Amino acid sequence: MSKTVHEVAHKVTHDAAHDALHEGKSSVKLIGLLISVLALLLTVSEMLGNSAQTNALLLNIEASDTWSFFQAKSIRQSSLRTSLEALKLLADPSRSDVQTQILSWQADIDRWESEPSTNEGRKELLVKAKEIERKRDGYFEQYHAYEFASLLIQLGMVLASGALLSSVMLFAGGSAVLGGAGLIIMLGAYAKIPSVLALLH
Repeated sequence: MSKTVHEVAHKVTHDAAHDALHEGKSSVKLIGLLISVLALLLTVSEMLGNSAQTNALLLNIEASDTWSFFQAKSIRQSSLRTSLEALKLLADPSRSDVQTQILSWQADIDRWESEPSTNEGRKELLVKAKEIERKRDGYFEQYHAYEFASLLIQLGMVLASGALLSSVMLFAGGSAVLGGAGLIIMLGAYAKIPSVLALLH
């Protein structure tokens, strides 16, 4: 009888230990899977962030070039306007050659002010430069959002590693929450949702 009880107790103990070990392996696998998913999300977030940053820098250069072109047009226009005013004061406006020169310079001044056919007048360049800056700022907002998403995902990975080492599943839960928040911000930045981008200002 005691032998039977001992065998039963041994079997129960062995089964309990096996179940605990199996359950432990299962949680280790889940945490390992969580870390893998977070690593994938981090890679995607970093890639999208680098792309947004590159686009923002390229647009910043384009905006700077456009403003330089605008400034050059403004300087040329001001210089020619000064010459035109001087010609009107110093020359006889009734002479045909003076009238021709005045009309020619005025046409150049007007063309530099607005030239819809080439979109290279001051008015068109002003609109273009502001539009480029708007796009640039949008890419910078995306970049900052991706950086914040990456931070949350990295913190999630740290918590998941802590869960793996300590077997405290609360850390794994926190890791999943941080990873989910990072994913939401990353998707919001990709979709350019204003409310998501506004959170990070």
